[in-house]
Amino acid sequence: MPQRILIVDDVREIVAGLAAYFQQAGFEVVTAYDGRAALEHFRRERPDLVILDLMMPELDGLEVCRRIRRESAVPIIMLTARVEETDTLIGLELGADDYIAKPFRAREVVARARALLRRASGAFGSPATLRGAGIVLDLDRRTVEAHGRPVELTPTEFALLEALMRNAGRPLTRAQLLDAAQGSAFEGYERTIDAHIKNLRRKVERDSACPAAILTVFGVGYKFAE
Repeated sequence: MPQRILIVDDVREIVAGLAAYFQQAGFEVVTAYDGRAALEHFRRERPDLVILDLMMPELDGLEVCRRIRRESAVPIIMLTARVEETDTLIGLELGADDYIAKPFRAREVVARARALLRRASGAFGSPATLRGAGIVLDLDRRTVEAHGRPVELTPTEFALLEALMRNAGRPLTRAQLLDAAQGSAFEGYERTIDAHIKNLRRKVERDSACPAAILTVFGVGYKFAE
């Protein structure tokens, strides 16, 4: 059964171009042109991945992302014509997994979507369970428990937590974490890792203001507690 992609942008030419590439790559495609329609399609069609423009009528991409994250950990890629890092970080803090700046090549969007879907399905790595600091990460079932309660992570958050726990006690730079989260073929701001770490701490730490599991290593990056 083909995987389903929801593509949302108010520029119909962009939607049509992306839809054609994804269909050619074997995906089923659902489209929307504003934020409200995007939410309606998301709830009705339950796509495997959402590609979401930042600037749209009705509801903007940030609000759509916020509402989707209340319901689901589905992978989200944000499209943005803005180049300011602040806008990108806001989207990531709301739970987006990746972002692509316009103009872009449709082939690159398909490649990033494939990478996100592989991470979401657990296609990388061997089955294992990682434990530490009250956190249990099951790579086989793709589940996480923090202090005895289940936690739902996005694919990017899961990949970051896995990298940190596999290297417990060892500081990882933002570049290393970016590589673990997105793959070395993709470029991105290293500072976007800070937004993902902030979200991750909020979900897995007892007190995200005083983290005991995911520690900051000043001047380097982050590490998981030994």
